[in-house]
Amino acid sequence: MKQTYFVTGIGTEVGKTMISAMVTEALEADYWKPIQAGDLDNSDTHKIQHLISNPITKFHSNAFALQTPMSPHAAAEIDGVEVTSKTIVRPETDNNLVIEGAGGLLVPINNTETIADLINPNDKVILVSRHYLGSINHTLLSTEALRSRGLDCFGIIYSGNATKTTEDIIEKMSGVPMIGRVDEENEFTPEVVKKYAEQFRKNLKK
Repeated sequence: MKQTYFVTGIGTEVGKTMISAMVTEALEADYWKPIQAGDLDNSDTHKIQHLISNPITKFHSNAFALQTPMSPHAAAEIDGVEVTSKTIVRPETDNNLVIEGAGGLLVPINNTETIADLINPNDKVILVSRHYLGSINHTLLSTEALRSRGLDCFGIIYSGNATKTTEDIIEKMSGVPMIGRVDEENEFTPEVVKKYAEQFRKNLKK
């Protein structure tokens, strides 16, 4: 049975795009970023295309490619377009699909909807967390936000060097298992992405 994995973060700049590449490579899945805001010449889709080694993955076009690197609701207003969950239609594919959100779960896409409104109840949600002062709170808030919407947090992938006390308390309090961790790397190359893909594959297919 084909599955959709929705990759979201506890905030911005936590490693969500690199981890999306690793999940995509591990599953040889298709990749789709519904909303890209800014950096259209070097978008997240472009970055992931350069990091994927397998010949199966297909890259689907953004539903909205917005010009300004801002929250989607603000970038859409500048572009004079309306972004809604109803106008964001998932691509048709016979393959597994990895969807990368924009920022965190409660990033607004318009005046009433957020990134969380793009997640379907049967999606496997992967939460990307990065250790910093306050990250425990942000991670637990994210798992609570998912739970309050009846959404399943399939697992957490940590970005950065291990902090066992942080990871242990998050798992105890949230009940969400750790899929794996991405260490601090000097550079992310297709070889590095493939290495982590192999590490994550078993836990992703549970």
